[in-house]
Amino acid sequence: MTVEIQTIPLPSGDQIRTRRFVFVLLPNFTMLCFACAVEALRIANRMAGREIYSWVLAGDGGETATCSNGTVFKLDMDLDELTRDDMVMVCGGIDVQAASTKRMLNWLRREARRGAVMGGLCTAGYTLAKAGLLDGKRATIHWENQDSFAEEFEEVTLTRSVFVIDGNRITTAGGTASIDLMLKLIADHHGEDLANAVADQLIYTAIRTDQDTQRLSTPTRIGVRHPKLAQVIQAMEKAIEDPVSPAILAERAGMSTRQLERLFRRYLNRSPKRYYMELRLSRARNLLMQTDMSVINVALACGFASPSHFSKCYRAHYQTTPYRERGSHGARPAAG
Repeated sequence: MTVEIQTIPLPSGDQIRTRRFVFVLLPNFTMLCFACAVEALRIANRMAGREIYSWVLAGDGGETATCSNGTVFKLDMDLDELTRDDMVMVCGGIDVQAASTKRMLNWLRREARRGAVMGGLCTAGYTLAKAGLLDGKRATIHWENQDSFAEEFEEVTLTRSVFVIDGNRITTAGGTASIDLMLKLIADHHGEDLANAVADQLIYTAIRTDQDTQRLSTPTRIGVRHPKLAQVIQAMEKAIEDPVSPAILAERAGMSTRQLERLFRRYLNRSPKRYYMELRLSRARNLLMQTDMSVINVALACGFASPSHFSKCYRAHYQTTPYRERGSHGARPAAG
């Protein structure tokens, strides 16, 4: 059955030139973030009734790229010279650290100097940061990689937004955040009407902006609706390196230590001290598996005064030592 699409009139005086996106597919990139971006552009062309966007697939070697689910994509080009009007979108996924090769980083630096817009989808924000392209910029990355990113790239202002546009640098948190980013770019290029029409075609009813965060709020995520308990948990999450005592946390929330204990037992079936320890150990495990930080530095970053105490607590919770954890998994950024 053929369906006639009613095209969206573009703003008067709108540029007719076709904008080209260069999707750089890193090994083990995440298909979802890539597909969401490309489909938004394809539908924009359809709704506009003409080709306002084009795209090519690029990658190291110029032959094929395999995403994290095993699907193989045929590439259009190697790491060739681009024009300054191209918009580069690097697509990351699993093991982005290994995928950020010297050749890739040098190419990104060269093309950035030539004036191309540089974007990193999902974990590819790591690749842009490694190339030095996010220094002094605001950026985001998938929440699983936030801890390791913050430790390695102190010169980047890391946010928890679903996407960030800072000048000619763009980053997203991964997954469906590519849709939100593309809708924003389409609206900037050709108006809100076209962007809304694309969203309708995608059955995408909850459009997010760069002011939206990528994770659910603390009370929603853990199923707790008590405002003071949520306040204390958020305070714990912000004070991993320098832990605050439950007594001080309770005082800041306007309750007694006993009241705080009762709230944690009722809603989370554990003491505040135990919950706080689990938060710190979870952060430590992320750093061990996603960075090359020494075990000693991981311990300090997670509020442990000595490596021996850290190792003891880690073994009690995960049934293995930090050293064995590092040896069995290696330093590998997580997938988005």
